[in-house]
Amino acid sequence: MPESNVLVIGGGPAGLEAARGVADLGYRVKLVEKAEQLGGMPILADYAALTPNMVNAEEAMGEMVQRIENDELIDICTSTEVIGVSGSSPELQVSLKGPGGEEDVQAGSVIVATGFQHFDPGKETQMYGYYEFDDVITLVDTEKMLKAGKFVRPSTGEAPKQVCFIQCVGSRDRQIGNPWCSKVCCGIATKEAIEIRRLLPDCRVFIFYIDMRMYGFWEDEIYWQAQEKYKVNFIRGIVTEITKRGDQVVVKGEDTTMGRPVEVPMDVVILSVGMEPSEGTTKMAELFQLPSTHGFIESIGGALNTVVTSVPGIFVAGAAAGPADLEDSVSMGGAAAMKAAAFLRKANLRVA
Repeated sequence: MPESNVLVIGGGPAGLEAARGVADLGYRVKLVEKAEQLGGMPILADYAALTPNMVNAEEAMGEMVQRIENDELIDICTSTEVIGVSGSSPELQVSLKGPGGEEDVQAGSVIVATGFQHFDPGKETQMYGYYEFDDVITLVDTEKMLKAGKFVRPSTGEAPKQVCFIQCVGSRDRQIGNPWCSKVCCGIATKEAIEIRRLLPDCRVFIFYIDMRMYGFWEDEIYWQAQEKYKVNFIRGIVTEITKRGDQVVVKGEDTTMGRPVEVPMDVVILSVGMEPSEGTTKMAELFQLPSTHGFIESIGGALNTVVTSVPGIFVAGAAAGPADLEDSVSMGGAAAMKAAAFLRKANLRVA
């Protein structure tokens, strides 16, 4: 097969859109994904439905994969990692390690779309008891149950009567080194709260928040629906500790609106864990010598240039650049494709 002109690293929403965009512009693509399958975090973490429109995550990602898997200009390499880089764009030499061993490929430009990883709530000195109490779970654990069409107490397998979400776990926290807002957690928690109420109409659902951050249409599409139609209770407050009392977990903290302490027994507590740079993002920043901010790959133009890095010919898309929702990721994938193609055109590397 002829040498690829654009190397796309990461097969999640941003990488899939970037690969499709580059191919649509007539350039060859080598898409590298370290997992066994494409689709990124929505597939790897068993997401049930996407926020805010609640379309089936597996079907949505499947459609994105179908758009590229039969494209003659796209060479898909799963279970493959980038292990070395030499040279500079438009004459990069990139070493890959896959099922068949190691190979060197040439790339005119690169799009890094290596995504994020979910925060490990065990890093919070166990104030939330994630590894201590079975009925303290995360948004990701909840998604897996919702995908299976059920929501139960892990400790008993029974339907819960009272559930709460705790926001900003691993986000907006200077003490642990994550001072950023992860952007999507409020929306995802609200979406999951709606799904739980649909499955269990008699279950009371609470969301403890510092500030609810619903941007764009999310405010109308899920936030108000959660309150008015599904009767989800939003409580502005800070949770300081989770303990066990009998067969329930007890949430302790402060209602900051009323200025009074709170101590509420729950059947299930769901931690809204935020985004951190993935191992792949950190590794690609080192290999390609890309500056980072908060551990994510830094673009050079801020809000006015979200995908161009300080290294010529290397672009970034999606959550590799910082917390991003699916709309952000797909939009950045398309923008990175255009920038990569423009870079190659200027370098006179158009494929005949």
